[in-house]
Amino acid sequence: MSTLPLPGLPRTVLRLHRPALIVWGVFVAAVIGWLVWLNTVTSSVGEKERASCDVQETCNILNMLNYSQRTAWIAALVSYCFLGVAAWAGGALIGRELESGTAQLAWTQSVSPARWLTAKLAVPALLVTLGSTALVLTYRRAWSAHPAMRDGDWTSAATFVARGPATVAYALCALAVGTLTALLLRRALPALGVSLAAMGLLSVVLQNCRARLWPSVTRVSAHELLWPRHAWQVENGTIQHGHRVAYTGSSPCEGNPAQVKRCAADLDITGYYSVYHPQSHYWPLHLVETGIVLAVAALATVLAFRLLPRRTRAARKESAA
Repeated sequence: MSTLPLPGLPRTVLRLHRPALIVWGVFVAAVIGWLVWLNTVTSSVGEKERASCDVQETCNILNMLNYSQRTAWIAALVSYCFLGVAAWAGGALIGRELESGTAQLAWTQSVSPARWLTAKLAVPALLVTLGSTALVLTYRRAWSAHPAMRDGDWTSAATFVARGPATVAYALCALAVGTLTALLLRRALPALGVSLAAMGLLSVVLQNCRARLWPSVTRVSAHELLWPRHAWQVENGTIQHGHRVAYTGSSPCEGNPAQVKRCAADLDITGYYSVYHPQSHYWPLHLVETGIVLAVAALATVLAFRLLPRRTRAARKESAA
């Protein structure tokens, strides 16, 4: 049998997974087309409605439904598309070939397991990177095009990821985690489920820890503080007996200035504090999260290559038996 050179492996991967490539291309094109439509047709209609509307509250609701809400939906699609990548990597890219024996057959020919896995990862990684980058660039332009019609801020979980390279990092991490999971389980359906769960857990953990990825700003004053515009409100509260007491709801002292002063004296409140991230912290927070996700992706890739020789030996024993 003729040998299969390395340049032929990428072509084989593309041919074998052509349906997934088509779905990914259609998804990227559809999301970009939807963003273009929103920022040309829908935004123009919204601006005309705002100019001719008599009841401002009604206009705001219409704008939210027609433009802002749909932009938020797109942000969710962009930021969580890595879940689809994880499911495909664990279930179809690696898991199905290990389960069916296609991978073992390739390893018995002139294709080494390392070359096989390299091609399996490199080709999808390139396509995922290109598609994710296109989505991020288009969404960033759309997000900043009509700020007056936008409902939501940079602190929104989906918007936070969709506006920067964390989208690409999550997609690459999903590819690596799906591959590692498939090599561990060697079954398509379990690998699909575990890959989804692992990436979902990683996303939730980082989302909950996001505010602590970069030092926040703390302000202390004798009077209640107003948040800076577009700031990410992390914590606020009072200083009582020299200690910080975070608000569990609204301010403990409300009413006119005299009532607030009397309440503060009764509770021994000597000051107020606020902890927040200004809008300028977006990129430090985002890049730190991106670095963490890429580190997880690199670790999963290294573990996958270290696990591969064991799977190769197991496949040889099974074929010999």
